[in-house]
Amino acid sequence: MNEENMKPINSSDNALNDGLMNDSDIVKDSIEKDSVDITQLRTPIKVDLSPIYNFLGARTTQAWVDAAINNLPLIIQDHANCEKKAAGTAMNLIFRYEFSYDLQCKLAQLIREEMLHYEQVLGIMNDRGLEWKYLSAGRYAKGMLKHKRTYEPAAMVDVLIIGAFIEARSCERFASLAEVINDERLAKYYRYLLKSESRHFEDYLALAQSLSEDNIDERVSFFKEVESELISSPDAELRFHSGTPA
Repeated sequence: MNEENMKPINSSDNALNDGLMNDSDIVKDSIEKDSVDITQLRTPIKVDLSPIYNFLGARTTQAWVDAAINNLPLIIQDHANCEKKAAGTAMNLIFRYEFSYDLQCKLAQLIREEMLHYEQVLGIMNDRGLEWKYLSAGRYAKGMLKHKRTYEPAAMVDVLIIGAFIEARSCERFASLAEVINDERLAKYYRYLLKSESRHFEDYLALAQSLSEDNIDERVSFFKEVESELISSPDAELRFHSGTPA
């Protein structure tokens, strides 16, 4: 999922293989069948989200859930925007951080995954007869990125930490919507996304730590407070990652 100018990469090879293998299989299937029929997706029976809830500093408010349910066309398109921006940002990172073969491979896999999700959400919009409309970027990613350090590797470390929070929040919101939405097809799709999204944040944190000589816990705690404030405080715009509706 993603947000404006934001979406990093997975870390360890094992986590990458575990988190992306199903999506890689689906990418292959979609190429062979020229289809991204979300009704055929393998949906996990249950995903343990306790690590997500423990990582985030605040839960999504009922007011946001209610507003999202009442404005599904907007939420669906903004979700598509996030996937598209995520893929674009990963592509930018491929050109910016060419020093690591491992990093390049993981970014390439991420781009394929995000573009697959983007195509799937476009399919949902098409099936519902939703026209693409201009949506301005919300405050969420900008609100965290303004605290990003400006020198390397600290800047990249902060980008990855912010990405971890974006992934975790996306997962938490998919779960919140899937529980209450009166649309089984859409609910199934959100449940399908939980497996990869629930693991990405830990991968991003591991990679951030691998790039830093210092322990990143202090920076994680800092961004936890920033993210929590953005989610809990009144927000004039409704977006997939917006705060409590004003």
